[in-house]
Amino acid sequence: QVQLVESGGGLVQPGGSLRLSCAASGTVFSISIMRWYRQAPGKQRELVAAIRSGGRLNYGDSGKDRFTISRDNAKNTVYLQMNSLKPEDTAVYYCNAEGVTGRYWGQGTLVTVSS
Repeated sequence: QVQLVESGGGLVQPGGSLRLSCAASGTVFSISIMRWYRQAPGKQRELVAAIRSGGRLNYGDSGKDRFTISRDNAKNTVYLQMNSLKPEDTAVYYCNAEGVTGRYWGQGTLVTVSS
């Protein structure tokens, strides 16, 4: 089993930045890929970014150009650096981990971009 805890969400003005964190615990050695998703009100959940255990990165359309995914293996933590935030980035951001033992989700952290 893997447990995921997100943090770092909050209210930010347009043009601002936030860094989200996702701390993993449990059978972290089984994780092969970690992803960030987001879900805006009334919309489907969408992929923001992904990082594989080998370091390969992938970005969804919502994460290109302004967002950067990274990880700290020593802390079992994945980050999402979000810059130049726009009101349309407002959503609940979820961390996801996938590996041989299954697929896991965090509880989500709310990001609100508003003046």
